Amino acid sequence: MLLAAPAATAAPAAAGRVECIVPSKPGGAMDLTCKLAQKGLQALSGGAPRDVHISYVPGGIGAVAWHSLMTQRRADPNTLVVFSGGSLLNLAQGKFGKAKADDVRWVAALGADYGMIAVRSDSAYKTLGDLVAALKKHPEKVLIGVSGTIGSQDWLKIALVMRTAGVDPKVLRFVALEGGGEAFTAMDAGYVHVVSGDASEATLYAANGKTRVLAVLSEQRLPGVLAAVPTAREQGVDVVWPIIRGVWMGPHVPEADYRQWVGVFERMMATPQFAQARAAYGLYPFALTGDALADYVRKAVDDYGRRASEFGLVR
Repeated sequence: MLLAAPAATAAPAAAGRVECIVPSKPGGAMDLTCKLAQKGLQALSGGAPRDVHISYVPGGIGAVAWHSLMTQRRADPNTLVVFSGGSLLNLAQGKFGKAKADDVRWVAALGADYGMIAVRSDSAYKTLGDLVAALKKHPEKVLIGVSGTIGSQDWLKIALVMRTAGVDPKVLRFVALEGGGEAFTAMDAGYVHVVSGDASEATLYAANGKTRVLAVLSEQRLPGVLAAVPTAREQGVDVVWPIIRGVWMGPHVPEADYRQWVGVFERMMATPQFAQARAAYGLYPFALTGDALADYVRKAVDDYGRRASEFGLVR
C-alpha cells in the first residue's frame, strides 16, 4: 500500500534549496534520474520545492556518495540521493562496506529502465549474434566499456548475456569507467568497442546517429527511440534485466519530513506532466514510495545477492 501525504502539509521541511546528488559523473542514467526529479518537483504546484540543485559525487559506483551522506548529512531533510538497481547490487555484494538496505530511508522509485548493449554506428557488429561470434573467435580484440569494475551491474548484465550465449565471461576484456556518460564518450572516441549500459542512456546517444543498439534486455521491444531494437530474447539469448531508478535520503531525517517527501513524490508521479517527462528521459512506468518501496528494495537486494553469488562476487 502506498503512503499518503499528511492532509495539511505539502512541502518538505525547508522552503530553501533542495540538493539532488548524482553518485556518478554527468551524462549517465543516474544524472537523468536527478534531472527527472528536478523537473517534476519544479513543475509541481502546491508548495513543492522549486529550487532543486544537482550535485555530482562520483566514485566507487555510488560508494562515495553513500558514505558522504551517511557521515555528513544523516539528518538533512533536503538532500536526496539517486539510486538504481546497480546501487542495490552493490549493497548486495558488500561494496558499500557493512551497509544494509535498512540503513537509509527509501523515498520514491520514479521509473524503470532496462539493460542494453550498444556499439558505434560504424561498427562491424550489426546484431547481437555478430558480437557473440566475434567474442567466441577473438575475445581479446573486443574492449567492453562498463560503469564500474568486475561485479558492477553493467559487468553482470553482459556477463549473463555472454554466458547464456555460450561465451565464458572470464575471457572478456572490460574497461572500467565511471558512469554511463563516460562509457558512451569512450566508445565514441574509439577507446572501447562495446558499451554495456542502460536503455535510458541509449535513448539519448542513439538519437545522434553515432550509436547502434544491438539488443535491449527487456521482455518485449521498448517504445520510442529504441522501438526498432530487438530484445536479446528475440535473438536467442534469454536474458532480461530490469532496473529500478529512484531517490533515498538519510536515516536520521525526522519522520514527519520523510513522510512529507513521500507525499510530494506521490503527487508528482500522479501528474500527466511527470509521465511525459519520464518518457522523454527514456524511463518506463514504475512507481513505489515509502514503506512499499523499502520492502521492494529488501527483496531486490536479496535477489541481486543470489545472482552475484553465481559469479562468486559476494564478499
